[in-house]
Amino acid sequence: MKVAYLLGSLNRGGTETLVLDVFKKASQAPFQVVGIHRKSGAYLPGFKATGEKMIALAPRFVGDVSYFVKLRRLLQRERVDVVHAQQSLDAVYARIACVGTDIKVVQTFHGYDFNAGKLMRRFMRFSAHWVDANFFVSASQRDYYIKSYQLKDHHKQHVVYNGVNFDKLDQQVAQVDLPIGGDPASQGLKLAMVGNFVRGREQNTVCQFLKLLKEAGVPFDFYFVGRKSESEPWLYDDCVAYCQEHQLLNCVHFLGGRGDVPAILKQLDAFIYSTDHDTFGIAVIEAIAAGVPTFVNDWEVMVEITQQGRWATIYKTKDAADLFNKFITFVDHKEHYKQQACSHAQEVRSTYSIEQHMLALSNLYNTL
Repeated sequence: MKVAYLLGSLNRGGTETLVLDVFKKASQAPFQVVGIHRKSGAYLPGFKATGEKMIALAPRFVGDVSYFVKLRRLLQRERVDVVHAQQSLDAVYARIACVGTDIKVVQTFHGYDFNAGKLMRRFMRFSAHWVDANFFVSASQRDYYIKSYQLKDHHKQHVVYNGVNFDKLDQQVAQVDLPIGGDPASQGLKLAMVGNFVRGREQNTVCQFLKLLKEAGVPFDFYFVGRKSESEPWLYDDCVAYCQEHQLLNCVHFLGGRGDVPAILKQLDAFIYSTDHDTFGIAVIEAIAAGVPTFVNDWEVMVEITQQGRWATIYKTKDAADLFNKFITFVDHKEHYKQQACSHAQEVRSTYSIEQHMLALSNLYNTL
C-alpha cells in the first residue's frame, strides 16, 4: 500500500513535525509514503534527508482546474492507494482529483474550528462529509466534530493519537547554553514552555504564574520556546510587555523557534504548559517522555492524554494562583516528583510512540 501525505507548507509546527517523524520511520512502516506539499518551509531539508520522495505541487488559485488534473496524474503515476490530507482544503482538492478512481481519501483534523473563517468552515464541513474517513487526534476532539458537523457515519470517525519519534530525545547531543539571569551561582530552577505564540496556546497565564513565583522568592529561569506569529504578533508582544512591566525579563527568556528542544528538555527541572484549545499537545508528551515533571491546565484534551492527570500535575485553566500552589508543592518535594516523572516517561513512550501511531494508521488504511 502506498500513501500520499498532502501538506500545506513545510514550516515548523506540530502537524509538520508529526508527518516528518512518520517519514523518518517510513522504512519500518507497513506502508510506503510519498509527500506532496503546496509550500516550502524550514522542514524541507529534514524531509529530503529521510530519502522519501517529496513533491512540490500548488494551485495558482483556489479552484485551479489544472491543479486537479496535475494532482490526479501525479497520484496515478505514483500508484497511490490512499491520500492522507492534513488540512481540509487539501482533502477537498484530493477528493476532486480522485473522482472516478479507486484512490481513497482520508484527512486528519489537527485542530478545532474556533478561529476558522466562514469559508474555511465550509471547506471543513464539506470535506468531513465527503472523504472516506476522518481521523481525530483525541476522543474529545472527535466528539466535538461529530456534534458540530452532524457526522452521522460514526464508522468513518476514528481517533488516531499523535505519535512522537522518541529517538530524538535519546540522542547524545551537545548541551545547549541557556541564558541565565541574575546570579548563576543561585542555582535557580530551570523551567520552560514549548509552543509557538498562536491562538490555542495560552502563555499569559504562565506569565502571571512567573510573577507570583518571583514574588515568593523562588529563584528560576524560565524559557519560552516558540515563534512569534506573523499574523497575530500581539500574542507574543503582550507576554513580553507583561514581563517587562513586572521586571521579569532578567529571568524570563524568549528563545524563539528552536530545533534543539530535546537538548533543552534535558536541562529542565519542570515543564509548564497552558493551552486555550490544543487538540493533543505533542510538546507535553515529549516533556513527560523526557522524564521532566510536567504541569498542564485542565483543558479536556490534556486530561485525556495524561491519563486523567496521572502523568502530569493538572491545574485549573487560566488560574495562575492554582498553578502556583501546585508548583510550590513540587518545589518542596522535587526528588519525589522527579522519581514519578521517570516512571511516567516509560508509560507515555509505550502509548504515544511514532511506531504505535503508524500501526494505528495502517490498520485503518486497510479497512477503507
